[in-house]
Amino acid sequence: MSKARAKKEGNIRLRADGRYEVRVTVDYDPISGKQKRVSKYASTQEEAVRILNQMSYIYDTAPNQFTRITLGDWLDLCLDVYMKSTLKQSTYLSYESYIRVHLKPSLGNMALQDITPRTLQLFYNYKSEVEGLSPKTIVNLNLFLHRALDFAVAEGYIGSNPTSSVNLPRGDRPQIMILTRDEQVQLIQGSRHHRYGVFVRLALFTGMRLGEMLGLKWEDVDFQGRRLYVRRTLNWLNKMKKPVDPGESTTEIVIQTPKSQNSVRSIPLIPQVIQDLQSWGRVQQADRLAAGEAYCNSGFLVTNPFGGYVEPRTFKKYYDQILQISGLRHFTFHALRHTFASRAMEQGMDAKTLSVILGHASVSFTLDTYAHVLDSHKQEGMMLMEDLYTSMEPEQVEYTYPVLVTSYPDGTAELTMPDFPEINCSTENLMQGLAELRESLQEEMKVCPYPPFPTPAGDIFCTPGQFVLQLCVTR
Repeated sequence: MSKARAKKEGNIRLRADGRYEVRVTVDYDPISGKQKRVSKYASTQEEAVRILNQMSYIYDTAPNQFTRITLGDWLDLCLDVYMKSTLKQSTYLSYESYIRVHLKPSLGNMALQDITPRTLQLFYNYKSEVEGLSPKTIVNLNLFLHRALDFAVAEGYIGSNPTSSVNLPRGDRPQIMILTRDEQVQLIQGSRHHRYGVFVRLALFTGMRLGEMLGLKWEDVDFQGRRLYVRRTLNWLNKMKKPVDPGESTTEIVIQTPKSQNSVRSIPLIPQVIQDLQSWGRVQQADRLAAGEAYCNSGFLVTNPFGGYVEPRTFKKYYDQILQISGLRHFTFHALRHTFASRAMEQGMDAKTLSVILGHASVSFTLDTYAHVLDSHKQEGMMLMEDLYTSMEPEQVEYTYPVLVTSYPDGTAELTMPDFPEINCSTENLMQGLAELRESLQEEMKVCPYPPFPTPAGDIFCTPGQFVLQLCVTR
């Protein structure tokens, strides 16, 4: 069944799965001369006709009346026309999910020009407080929306981008999982009893992500230079185009360049890892002989016994087996990356070098992510300051203060200190009295920031029955 408009701006066709596909021509490719179309789907013919009329009106009247478009329609158009050709499949699928799951149900029917910062702020508040969406997801959602609305600003459809004026929630950084040193030793030992244990050790000593490791080929390993190159990833993703035939898989293996330019990098290898990879090469040679003509020389580093690549889901099963063999609780594979980074910093690797090896966008991101390691570094660093403090402590100084002794006929004596009037005592034993004065003087010197300059003994006037002694203390 097909219903075409008179001017052929769009058409409707019935798909094999029973849905109606509405297609509208929005532009022509200046290079190929072919039409560019946007498609939407409907469950009934009536709904499809309504969508066709709406879409045709939108595109027929653009750009003069383009502000009449809803946010939902603009996001669909923006994703397909402005973004799709430049996005990785994983990024495209994330954006499509943001539109379908979050933006359209709440804001999709609002006119593009009616979207204000307050509208978005209420939307984000609801997503955070009621639906419990994580701060990271909300930030990513706003980043996508900001990009989409920037195109609308550039085209003159709206005057400013409302996403620039919202206050996004901030949450605590999620706790990352890290193996202790003992657990790491257990895992290394256990990994030696599994076919794919070599790759657990590779992750522990390179910090590679799972998709990056599964995407490695032998051409990426430089044995002479003792390094490997991360040039591609292998991931299991949803298909960009929805399946047409019933029962067709909605997912597929996607081999593409890493997530960012920083992720394309080289990683030095320690000698033990080099030996592991050479041993694994001999395992592949044995696989080739055993499989014979059934062997596929794919060139991948991580392969099944027939030479084909190993899917992420399958490798995770092998990884779980290795954890079980090692007698360890469950750690995500990504925990190996965190463990590598933590051990590297503990061993003294500087943050800039680590950031480059991990493929991070910035050193600050590395430092923020592994701040827990820096806590111990800070403690060790402050201990180094102890020696500096000790070396700068003043030398001990000896002070000699006069003691005025007044003797009485009954054999007692009164001891006073002109420089410390509050220190005095009466005694029948002169040596015992001096010892008491010395103890009181030492306590006073501990709390006295600036000890008084001793009065010269010759300046003290003595009456009959009085004499002067000297009392020495060290500070």
